[in-house]
Amino acid sequence: MKEISQVLLFDCNSRLVVYLRDANPAIPFPNHWDLFGGHLEAGETPEQALVREVREEVGVQLKRWNLFRVYHCTRGDVYPNIKHIYWAHIDQSSAQLTLNEGQRLMSLGADELDRLKFANILREILGDFLEDGLWPERRSGS
Repeated sequence: MKEISQVLLFDCNSRLVVYLRDANPAIPFPNHWDLFGGHLEAGETPEQALVREVREEVGVQLKRWNLFRVYHCTRGDVYPNIKHIYWAHIDQSSAQLTLNEGQRLMSLGADELDRLKFANILREILGDFLEDGLWPERRSGS
């Protein structure tokens, strides 16, 4: 089964940074919003893949992260996979980031999630994260 590492990446304003996947109909979930991350390469740990993918996709070198959950996806995706979901904070705003894959990026608050069409099971993952009370803007009382 393929393994994937992804991160709920929160900017300096405690907003979640997501990106819009390419419009190419040949890729899974074109024109859907997604988290940063990707497939583990041979010999990589989930954490190594996470750091590599975030560096490749937005040029950020993650130094700290937290494991949220591991999802065994047998539905809602193009193929069965294991998703290692992390969360992390960066010192930049989304406007300071350069997207190297996808159409565009944006940051959003917890109250803005319903207006976006997310790839695969990300809506479920985001709901779980909110339910667990980990969303930064909600924890700080903002």
